[in-house]
Amino acid sequence: MGAHDFAALDTLRRAHFPPERNVLRAHLTMFHHLPPSVGHELTGLLQDEARGNSPQARLASLINLGGGVAFSVDSSELEDIRARIADRFASMLMPQDRNAWRPHVTIQNKVKPPEARALVDKLSIDFRPRSLTLLGLAAFYYRGGLWEPIAAFAFGTGRKITAPI
Repeated sequence: MGAHDFAALDTLRRAHFPPERNVLRAHLTMFHHLPPSVGHELTGLLQDEARGNSPQARLASLINLGGGVAFSVDSSELEDIRARIADRFASMLMPQDRNAWRPHVTIQNKVKPPEARALVDKLSIDFRPRSLTLLGLAAFYYRGGLWEPIAAFAFGTGRKITAPI
């Protein structure tokens, strides 16, 4: 995400995500698990996809997750990128990644439903759909609670960049 968008969403995440469970910065997950054996192929694919222009995207609405809150993200171009990656690794996708993708940025999770409803109500007062700047694509290894960057690539060039975690 662009610096302004990232800062705003990450500030909300740090304020509302239970601190003991908040091991990541604000992010938009495309896949929950791809096997480590596809790491080299995945990084090449991400770099190829990132050579294209940055997808147009917008924060479209607030989502009550029941036990948390997220912002939905609308981007047909990003959905196309995800679909191409999913097609490449279709036989290796876990059930959660085979389901329809609903892009979002989670700012609260693992709370009681009344707390989530209260945050949706509070944020709804000032929320207006707006553009969301997307800077690139990244992949990470999950290391039992820690996340290790594999690679990140900037849209428009496909150059390697540093991804926040």
